[in-house]
Amino acid sequence: MFKQIFTSIALVFLLASCATQSNKDPLEGINRGVYKFNDVADKALIKPVASAYKTITPSPIRTGFNNFFNNLGTITSVLNNLLQFKFANAFSEAGRLVINSTFGIAGFIDVAGMDKVAIHKEDFGQTLGHWGVGSGAYLVLPLLGPSSLRDTTGLVVDSATTDPITYTHNIGEIRLHNQLRAAQFLDKRTELLDASDLVDEASLDPYAFMRDAYLQRRASQVQDGLVPKELIKDEFFEE
Repeated sequence: MFKQIFTSIALVFLLASCATQSNKDPLEGINRGVYKFNDVADKALIKPVASAYKTITPSPIRTGFNNFFNNLGTITSVLNNLLQFKFANAFSEAGRLVINSTFGIAGFIDVAGMDKVAIHKEDFGQTLGHWGVGSGAYLVLPLLGPSSLRDTTGLVVDSATTDPITYTHNIGEIRLHNQLRAAQFLDKRTELLDASDLVDEASLDPYAFMRDAYLQRRASQVQDGLVPKELIKDEFFEE
C-alpha cells in the first residue's frame, strides 16, 4: 500500500507542470464528457434520492449524520496540519476529535462546535500545495466531480491512510464499508443541493463555472484564505 502511495506522490510531482495557468484545463474534452455523465446520473438518480432523503428525514437526524462523517474527517485534518507544521491547528483538531467522539456520542453531536472550537480542515492535496506542488491538470472524476491531478492524488493518499471507512474494508467488513460510503456520499450530496441549483441557474456554462469556482476555492484553501489575482481574473469571468 505504501509503495502505491509513494508512487502516486512521485507522479503528481512529475505531472504537476502539465497544466499552466494559461492552460489549466488541458483535458477539457474528456472532462466535459465525464461532467455530462455525472450531470445525467445526478439528475436521473442521485439528486432525487438526496431530495427525498432531505424531505423525509428529520433535520436533527440529518445533522447528526453530517456531524458523524465530519468527525471521521477530523483524523485527516490532524495529520495534514502536522505535515504542514501547523501544530496549533493540529492540536485544536485533535481536541475536536476527542471531544466529539466522546461527549458527542461518536461525533453525532458537535459538542466542540457548541464550545466554539475553531475548525481547521486540511487534506493531503492542500499539504502538497502548501509545500509548493501546483494543482496540475483540472480533472472531473466520475460521480465525485471536480478535482485536479494534485487533489486526486491527495484523495487517494488520505483514503488509504486516515479514512476510518477504508479501514472497515481492510479488515474485511465489505458490506459495512459499502453502507458507510453510500451514506457518506448521500450526506454530501444532500449538503450540496442548494449549491447545485445555484450553479444551474446562474451560469450559461455550468461546467466552466464549476471548474473556475473549484480552482479558486482550492487555491484559497491552500493559501489559508488568499486567492491569487490571476485566478480571480480569468477568461471565463472576463467574458
